[in-house]
This record gives sequence, C-alpha cells and structure tokens, in this order.
Amino acid sequence: MIVIRNVLVATDFGEPSDVALAYGRELARAFGATLHVLHVAENLAARAAADAYPMTLPDMQRDVEDAAWKQLEGTLTPTDRKDLRAKPAVRTAINPAAAIVDYAREVNTDLIIMGTHGRGAVAHLLMGSVAERVVRTAPCPVLTVHHPEHEFVVPNAVGESAKA
Repeated sequence: MIVIRNVLVATDFGEPSDVALAYGRELARAFGATLHVLHVAENLAARAAADAYPMTLPDMQRDVEDAAWKQLEGTLTPTDRKDLRAKPAVRTAINPAAAIVDYAREVNTDLIIMGTHGRGAVAHLLMGSVAERVVRTAPCPVLTVHHPEHEFVVPNAVGESAKA
C-alpha cells in the first residue's frame, strides 16, 4: 500500500510548474494528503557578491520575497486551502535544488512534484537542471512533469462524458 500524507509542489511560476501544481492537487486529493507549495526566491546578496554590484540588498530582497508570496498566494484556491490544507512556503537560497530538498525533509514530504523546462542539451550542460539535482538528492520519490506533454490530469467533465 502506498501512503502519501504530504505532497510538495516546487514552483517557479512558469507553465511547467502550473502543470505540476495540477498533478499535485489531484494526487493530494486522491490520497487525502496535505499539499505544500514551495517557491525558492533568488538570494540577491549572493548574486550581488558574485557580480560585485552594489545594491540596497535588504530592501530588494524583501521586495523579491514579498512578490513571491503574493504570486504564491494567488496560485492557491479556496479549495486548495480547505480541502487540501494547502501550505504555501517561500524560501530564499543560492541553490534552489538544495532548498527544495531541505524543505521536503523539514515537512516529511512523501512525494515531490515539479515541472521541467525541457531545455536543450547545451543549455542543460551549461546551466544544469534544478529538477535533476532534486531527483538525485531527494529523500522521497520525485515526479517531474514536462510541459507540453501527455497529461493525465483531465477535467471531470471529460471523464464523465467518456462514461456516457
């Protein structure tokens, strides 16, 4: 028997993340699990140090995190909050993959779901893949969703009309 109590969807607010959230909602609903939705904000201080740019970092960092919270709150529906006990979270980190894995451990996640961008081989070689790093280091299974691709989550109306 598979028991899933905590589903974590990692989001960067892109289209693949929207698809991952749809999967997360459906799996959390099917298993009666809590839905955690995490966004990892860029750590501007680390970037500024690497780029040697003088900035008013605390204010800018707060603005980045506030914008992330606002966008994250906007992605969650009242149904997410009530039926799935959705728990939004924003973390600031240099390494998004490590932050996702750390959060997964913190909340005892049973399944991580995240979208992938499907970059080409050269871009992947140069930039790496957050999803790939999460898959390699996660304490639980990871479902990666590539967009656009065959989608298993379909509206109920489609399923109902197929039964008729």
